[in-house]
Amino acid sequence: MPVLAVVLLVFTWGRDLPGAVVALVTVVLAGSVLAAVHHAEVIAHRVGEPFGSLVLAIAVTIIEVALIVTLMADGGDKSSTLARDTVFAAVMITCNGIVGLCLLVASLRHGTAVFNPEGTGAALATVATLATLSLVLPTFTTSKPGPEFSSVQLTFAALSSLILYGLFVATQTVRHRDYFLPITRQGEVITAEDHARPPSARTARISLGLLGLALVGVVGLAKGVSPTIESGVAAAGLHQAVVGVIIALLVLLPETIAALRSARRDRVQTSLNLALGSAMASIGLTIPAVALASVWLSGPLVLGLSPTHMLLLALTVVVSSLTVVPGRATPLQGGVHLVIFAAYLELAINP
Repeated sequence: MPVLAVVLLVFTWGRDLPGAVVALVTVVLAGSVLAAVHHAEVIAHRVGEPFGSLVLAIAVTIIEVALIVTLMADGGDKSSTLARDTVFAAVMITCNGIVGLCLLVASLRHGTAVFNPEGTGAALATVATLATLSLVLPTFTTSKPGPEFSSVQLTFAALSSLILYGLFVATQTVRHRDYFLPITRQGEVITAEDHARPPSARTARISLGLLGLALVGVVGLAKGVSPTIESGVAAAGLHQAVVGVIIALLVLLPETIAALRSARRDRVQTSLNLALGSAMASIGLTIPAVALASVWLSGPLVLGLSPTHMLLLALTVVVSSLTVVPGRATPLQGGVHLVIFAAYLELAINP
């Protein structure tokens, strides 16, 4: 399926697609999502947690960044806010949509959802800092008119994003790795999986290559069907921002499925690693990339959020903090996060 997706991408890239081809692309896109989840889980089982959670988060984000820069290079009036809208959509989808679904599924299936508050709290603090420095501050700076950074400020935001993301990865994988491992209901760290033997190194390398192909196919085919989505959104009389939300949902679908599978197995910490790690990678890699791309790209780079989105971001940080502190959650916490996500979607449709 990953190979088929890439072949189909080669033949459809940059072309106007008729209805029958759009239907075929949609089927292959869905198959590529399932393939990406499968190969990510193979790699995760080989390298163990929390390294496995990083694989899918970073892989998806790198390709997402490449897609953003490519679309910005195409120019147009909408490209100035593309990075901001994509990053904020990723934050809301991961921190409210994926987290809410995983907490709800795990708590309904196992009574309560248990996780490590030390690791999850560190991840949430990093996401909140990155989002504030990159998406909130531009609204209040005065060096340039509008919600934009000056060159010096943009450089600082890019370097800060890289440093914070690097520090978090080092903390997650080396110094305090046990903070990001799943725990039992008695609070004991689960250091090994007992459901199957780890795959061989050769199998893991093959899955790594196929994961890359699958992710390229997912992002590329999602971009290919985006004109059809835009036409449908326009025909329905919906706001243009809905297109970005739909594309972001498609790109993050592999991580969503992998996180839900972990939640069903009572590995909520792995689900939270995927969700918050994806939000962090989206900011920590996208902002430096667009800062570098802005050197040769023409036009403004608008990063500052609107007051409505800043309010949603603040509510997300407060609610997430209250969710993380106890180290366990009930269906109520999952429902609260999903309501915030629903509010974001409703405001995207009807701002």
